[in-house]
Amino acid sequence: MRIVFAGTPDFAVPALKALVAAGHDLAAVLTQPDRPAGRGRRLVGGPVKDCARALGLRVLQPETLKNAAVRAQLRDLRPEVIVVAAYGLILPRSVLAIPDHGCVNIHASLLPRWRGAAPIQRAIEAGDTETGITIMRMAEGLDTGPMLAQRATPITRRDTAGVLHDRLAVLGAELVVETLRRLERGGIVAEPQNDELATYAPKVTVDDAGLDWERPAVEIERQVRAMNPWPVARTSYDGQVIRVWSARATTGGSGAPGEILQAGRDGVDVACGEGVLRLTDLQRQGGRRMSAAEFLNGFPLSPGVRFDSRCR
Repeated sequence: MRIVFAGTPDFAVPALKALVAAGHDLAAVLTQPDRPAGRGRRLVGGPVKDCARALGLRVLQPETLKNAAVRAQLRDLRPEVIVVAAYGLILPRSVLAIPDHGCVNIHASLLPRWRGAAPIQRAIEAGDTETGITIMRMAEGLDTGPMLAQRATPITRRDTAGVLHDRLAVLGAELVVETLRRLERGGIVAEPQNDELATYAPKVTVDDAGLDWERPAVEIERQVRAMNPWPVARTSYDGQVIRVWSARATTGGSGAPGEILQAGRDGVDVACGEGVLRLTDLQRQGGRRMSAAEFLNGFPLSPGVRFDSRCR
């Protein structure tokens, strides 16, 4: 099929590579404009742009798709389908109507659960036992279009947002190639979503990373996993922010929420509103990520002291 691909971050790269490997005709790749990055604030393109350049594909970086000239350029490309994966710009109705087979989106959840910007993090936070990929035909609403295909994957206690992101990116690449094959043959009946079952996954911000020790340990553990690798869960002690990269809920011991119960090679045990959380990988302000044993060598924490109840 003749395809225009739209994507920007790492999540979209496996899908782009898979579409090329499957023999599709990539007419162009849409990706967001270069953004300032690093200390020098130099303009840098996203991972999809780098991948497209390496594959020798045409790259387009419009600021918006609402511009008439941009829409005319897309029509001139004559795509049979536009494939979207974490593009980051809204596709207006006039763009959705351009391809014969419409625009299809690779979404990292089992819709209608977790519509929105951060389905991976919100699924972990909520304690979901599975998530997956939905290939849907795009509509004007937020992730409301009819579904063409779904594939599930379990969420384990070892899965951080980063680990799950990478697994879903590969799963999405496999499923979109399979879906386009069926779409081309006319073998798919789109299934409407049940709006009554919909949940919303708002964008993650730094405010989501602050640990509230009044909460149960199992919930804080999920928060730590959901905030890894960004923005990284955090607490504070003696005026210093401490990032918590990994932790697990345990049993035994009691104390006031935020109170350190023990600190040793296996981790730092902290009392929560319910249960105990063992912090196993930490990072002090301006330092690097390290194991609890390494961290305690340079930043001693004694039983009885307390982390701040809420860090923002």
